[in-house]
Amino acid sequence: QVQLVESGGGLVQAGGSLRLSCAASGLTFSNYATGWFRQAPGKERVFVAAITWNGASTYYADSVKGRFTISRDNTKNMVYLQMNSMQFEDTAVYYCAARRSIYYSSYGNDYDYWGQGTQVTVSS
Repeated sequence: QVQLVESGGGLVQAGGSLRLSCAASGLTFSNYATGWFRQAPGKERVFVAAITWNGASTYYADSVKGRFTISRDNTKNMVYLQMNSMQFEDTAVYYCAARRSIYYSSYGNDYDYWGQGTQVTVSS
């Protein structure tokens, strides 16, 4: 059974940092590109960042470019999202997703597995 479990969410002040982690199990992790998405209250889920199966290439939404960094460790079946210079607008539930492809995608429908999400709240 495939599982993606996010952790690291919480409350942070504007300008602060958080690091999200996503632990994957039940799949050959190196066969999957991974991504982070987020959903703010009353809004649709949107793309945040994605990374290829080997970590060689990354892609970011314009809203987080230069502030967030996605990375992965295939030896530990982990993917991370380092979030710096956080803004009130970053408040959302953050989801980790895995796509059975070596290529990333910014479309949620392209992903095969999803985590339960972790809440991130930025106080202004």
